[in-house]
Order: sequence, then C-alpha cells, then structure tokens
Amino acid sequence: MSRISCDECSRADVLRAVAGRGLPAIEAGMPLPAGTGLSRRSFVARSLGLALSVYGAGRLQLFDEGIAAAASTADSPILVTVFLQGGADALSMLYPDGDPLYRKLRPHLAVSGGTTFAEDDRLRWHPALSPLAQLHGEGKVSVLPAVGYDHPDQSHFTSRHFWEVGATETSVLTGWMGRYLDAAGTADNPLQGLSLTGQLQPTLATARVPVAAIDGPDQYDFWVPGVWGDVETRMLDAIGTLGGVASSDPAFRSVTNVTTQADRLRRQLDSFNGKGAITPPVPYPKSDDSFPKQLQGLAAMVAAGLPLRCVALEATGEYDTHASQASALTPALTTTAASLYAFQRDLEARGVADRVLTLVWSEFGRRAKENGSGGTDHGAAGTAFLIGSRAAGRQVGEFPGLASGLDQDGNLNATSDFRAVYASLLEQWLGFDAARIIPGAAKLARPQLVK
Repeated sequence: MSRISCDECSRADVLRAVAGRGLPAIEAGMPLPAGTGLSRRSFVARSLGLALSVYGAGRLQLFDEGIAAAASTADSPILVTVFLQGGADALSMLYPDGDPLYRKLRPHLAVSGGTTFAEDDRLRWHPALSPLAQLHGEGKVSVLPAVGYDHPDQSHFTSRHFWEVGATETSVLTGWMGRYLDAAGTADNPLQGLSLTGQLQPTLATARVPVAAIDGPDQYDFWVPGVWGDVETRMLDAIGTLGGVASSDPAFRSVTNVTTQADRLRRQLDSFNGKGAITPPVPYPKSDDSFPKQLQGLAAMVAAGLPLRCVALEATGEYDTHASQASALTPALTTTAASLYAFQRDLEARGVADRVLTLVWSEFGRRAKENGSGGTDHGAAGTAFLIGSRAAGRQVGEFPGLASGLDQDGNLNATSDFRAVYASLLEQWLGFDAARIIPGAAKLARPQLVK
C-alpha cells in the first residue's frame, strides 16, 4: 500500500514507534506520547518459555499465576480499537451526496455510488465500505459521522495524543485504556492489554500493570533453552502431566495449578506459532498487509479463551491524503472494511461475537474543500464506527451539513465528543466508572452505544 503523508504525520508515527524504548528529542510544543518512560522487557514464563514483549512500569512479577487466574474470566468483555492513521476523510466515508455544496467544494474528489445511509438520507456510504453498510443494516454498527472535540488541534501528533489518552491535555502520559487496566486489571497478566503492532500502542500505556506487544498472533512461542524438535515437544508434554498429580501440600498444589494452566496455554497457542495453521471459519481478504492476518489471529485468540481485555491495532493504509486522494483512499478503505467484516463474521461463527466490540477511529477528518493537489488537508471532526453484535447499531450525533456545519477554517464541526464515547464504553461495556478514567467525565453526556 503506497503511503502519502505530510512530514508531521510521519514524525508522529515514528516517535510513537519507539515509545517505551527511549524517545528521541521531540519538537517544541509536541506532547510526550503516552507510555514514555515504560521499559520494554522480554516475557519468559518460569515454567514454560513464552516469548512476548512486555511493557511495565515497575518490577514485573511472575506471570504464570496471573494467566491462571485470568483463565477463569474467559467470558469477560473485550474492547478492540482500530486506528486509521493520518486523518481519514469523513466526507468520503459517509459522503453528503444530498448536500448541494458537496460537489461545489469537491469538483474532482466527490464520491459517487454506494448505498444510502438509512438514518440520514443526505449521506451515502463510500462504495468501498459496503461491508460495513451491510453490518449496519443488521444493527451491528454504530456510526458517528462527526466525532471530535471542541477547539480542534489540526496537528497529527497532538490530536492523536488527545484520542490516545482520552483527554485534551498534553501532559497525560498514560493511555485511556491503560488507566482502565491500571484500575481493573492485575499485576501479573500482560495479556490483559495487547498491542498487535509490534510496539506499544500509547492508548494501552499503563502506569502500574504490564501490557504486551507483538507483531502478530503467530509470534507467540514456547521454548526451552538448548532443547528443540521432538525432544522439546515430549519434554513440554511431560511437564503438562504434572497438573494431574494430587498432593495435600499447598505449595505443590499451587505449582501443579500453574503447570496445568501453562500447558493449557501452550496447547491453545500451538495454532498460532507455526506448528499448525489458523484456519478461520470464514474467508479473509487476501492482502500483503498484515491487518487481515492480525484480525484473523485475534479472533482465534478470543475463541481460545485467552485472557484478553483491551486490544489495539492499526488498520491498513495511510489516510493522510494531501495528494492523489482518489487513488489512495479507496484501496485502503476496501481492505480495512473487508477485514473488519470478516473479523465480525469470524467471531459470530466461533460463537464469541457477544464478547467483542471494535472501535474504529482516526485523529481527525479532512477539510471540506479539496486542495490543488488532488487531495484534502487536515480537518476537524471525523467519522468513527463501533462494530459488534452488542453495538447499539445506530447513528450517534448528527451530520451538521456543509452550509452551517463548517468552522472558520472550512472543517466539519463535531456533533459528538470522543471522550463521551470512551465514557460510554467504559460504563456500558466494561462496567467501570468512567469518572475514574476520563477527566471531566461528569460533564459528558453518555450516548447509548451498547445494547
């Protein structure tokens, strides 16, 4: 996928890519990314090796017991966030075909085709988003056509930071989901917060509990130093049988319980680490991008009962379309929407769809008027989607229109606040008091996002 982006967007991405491993000097005025100061550790469980990059703020304890304890909560809700990097164009994803100003502002970039958005007949779905339109017709997608915040900042770095930390403050160094895990998670289960991008996603940055980062679900592996092949397999199988040994000694029972859970985890993960292929019950789009494969593996991990609570990914493509938007946006949306559709169908086929909600977001939308390079510049309000069988499946916030809904810079005004979305997800989905996580939550009206 070709990437078209401004230098500021590239810097924002690069600086976050190294967060947790020591930041380079950042430019004056840029907020520190959430996760700054966290150290990256290699997670190796004591009883069986599990290769996993773990970020934590303090001394990490033995993880086996945490995984064992978390196995008892395998039916708990999971929140997945998918980031569209670069500022995805809201006025293309749900384009205002019924607004007479649309084609005047975008004589070359106006979208055609697609189905009418049932809740506002001024809007139509981008043809590439037809899979999401289908899920919306089934009541499984909530749509926020103009989501953002007051006094929008058009910097990629700063606006993305606000979304990541759940506050319009530059000094916050923990992610909004990270703060939730600090309050509701445990000190010995790094799988509770999983970043599937190979580096720490700032939205998951914690202050007290560990979270994990891997390149993809197939990067898990058990190992024993100096042992490999059939001998390793027989050794691991033998260790697993210790869980069946009865004893009246409390310490020995604790060891056998840990061994049982570790062996269970090893067998669950066999299909992810190259010893066996993940065979999804539904087809995923064929792509050189890792996004479809990551979602495919994530669905299998959910079905396997792994103790996941919050997961963060980045979608395929680059959405900072200052130039050549027509040719860049469609393939990115096509792969992203088809992958999200397959993920939802996969969860349904495995019988775990009621446990997962997926929030799709971008740091801002694009300017209403096209520029002279066949693209659009940084805007304000964007479009977000909440996908899942338990999603309320309705529009959240009105589309403000182009005649009276643009700010002084010609950008779409927000009609819903991203912090209110977070507050609703915390309370309605995760069952947690949003006031403990989101600054100023008491003043935010809660949209109904979960049914």
